Amino acid sequence: MEIPINIQKELLYQMKRIRGVEETIASRYTEGKMRCPTHLCTGQEAVAAAAGVILSKDDYAVSTHRAHGHYLAKGGSLKGMLAEIYGKEAGCSKGKGGSMHLIDRSAGFMGSTAIVGGTLPIGVGLGLAIQLNQTHQISCIFFGDGATEEGVFYEAVNFAVLKNLPVLFLCENNFYSVYSPLAVRQPKDRHIYKMVQAIGIPCGQGDGNNPVETYHMISEATQSIRQGNGPQFLELFTYRWREHCGPNFDNDLGYRTEKEYLDWKKRDPIPYLENYLIGQQMINSEEIEQMENEIKTEIEEAFLFAENTPFPGPDEAFTALYSEE
Repeated sequence: MEIPINIQKELLYQMKRIRGVEETIASRYTEGKMRCPTHLCTGQEAVAAAAGVILSKDDYAVSTHRAHGHYLAKGGSLKGMLAEIYGKEAGCSKGKGGSMHLIDRSAGFMGSTAIVGGTLPIGVGLGLAIQLNQTHQISCIFFGDGATEEGVFYEAVNFAVLKNLPVLFLCENNFYSVYSPLAVRQPKDRHIYKMVQAIGIPCGQGDGNNPVETYHMISEATQSIRQGNGPQFLELFTYRWREHCGPNFDNDLGYRTEKEYLDWKKRDPIPYLENYLIGQQMINSEEIEQMENEIKTEIEEAFLFAENTPFPGPDEAFTALYSEE
């Protein structure tokens, strides 16, 4: 089925927006004002954008240390996110969590964590709450290939299958856990989605750098969940351009080659969709320029806000550490 033109344009917009934010963080990180580790998702925008377009505002999402794209695509406040990275009181976690601990409950983004696999049981718990409350939402869990090596992953999937919970497991397989490739972490020729399928959950595998394919796969999975068919698991291949943690490129470290990086860069999801839309005469250069200018203005305003809003006072050190609900 052809994706409606407005949806394809929104996909392009969201990918460009995420890319713009991440690359601006990278360019300004050396100023020394963002005093926390940052894990950028440049190159991986398609999965976040597609999920954000498909999920409703009322649906839940949880994520990983590399959460900026997921947070933004789900509708999280950009000003709140940047203020958080700057350690400011107006940050989405009151300036206490930094880049890896984002939350915006008004957008259904229920949290991210630095602990690999740490939000898997939280996302499944949200799915159980949805089922008990009969609210007809979906709980979407973003995680990487490394999380499938954690014991909690199998417990979470097993429980979701057992209870037929409305949970979407979205695995962004970017082939590396910090500097360790899959080859040194998992048996040769293993297909993650086939392994997970044995637990009893419907699974799929696809190109996470192809925004059209990614959209269709996530759309079909969410439709199945909304029809009461229980959880779904998708493994989507993608690739981060920058270092595991930080604003730089690290192809000189030897854990991956420059050729591999350049091959994946050719599969950049943004020009893929942009060129397709131009070729199909669904968008023109003026619309793209307007889109990019709008994004640039929003990013500039958000950074200005983050820099100028105050730090939390000493009396705030022990407040808002736990949920009051």
